[in-house]
Amino acid sequence: MLQTWGIPIVISYLLGSISFSYLLTKWLKGVDIRDYGSGNAGATNTSRVLGKGPALIVFLLDALKGMAAVGFGYWMAGNSPDVKLVMMVCGIAAIIGHNWPVFLGFRGGKGIATTVGVTCLIGFTAAVVAGVCAILFILFTRYVSVGSLVYTSIVPVMMWLLDYPTAVVWLMLIVSVMALWRHKQNVINLFKGNERKI
Repeated sequence: MLQTWGIPIVISYLLGSISFSYLLTKWLKGVDIRDYGSGNAGATNTSRVLGKGPALIVFLLDALKGMAAVGFGYWMAGNSPDVKLVMMVCGIAAIIGHNWPVFLGFRGGKGIATTVGVTCLIGFTAAVVAGVCAILFILFTRYVSVGSLVYTSIVPVMMWLLDYPTAVVWLMLIVSVMALWRHKQNVINLFKGNERKI
């Protein structure tokens, strides 16, 4: 199984390693986005460095690369009964690539936009419910980090309620833990009252 999945996993990781926030900031301002704002190579920090328009572009592109990885997994799985599992593993590989990109010395983003892309294809209903909750939390608290963690927490719960394969739910829980780990400084800042608002 590992030999069969090896190629799509590696390709998904490399796809995820393409940092659109880094590329766009380099192109528009000639600087490394990781040297500014929060130091994170993602859509939220792009909004601080370049503005809302470029940030939206980065979010969409990061989500699309997550969707592309899942789609590639679907294509590679063919008629396999484990198709959703292959799709999820490829999606996780893309998220890992975004967070720890080989092209940028393993210093990337937090993977939320890529996670949105992954979950939209694997569990659209779960993604929509989680997305609405996340947006509401962001609107009321003005903390993007809170919305991000709400999203990644609700998706696996919704997948479980919607009777998704157990393995897929567990893999989504891994994504949730990964998101929490990447947001650990944000959580600390929230408790200290230092977290940045939008």
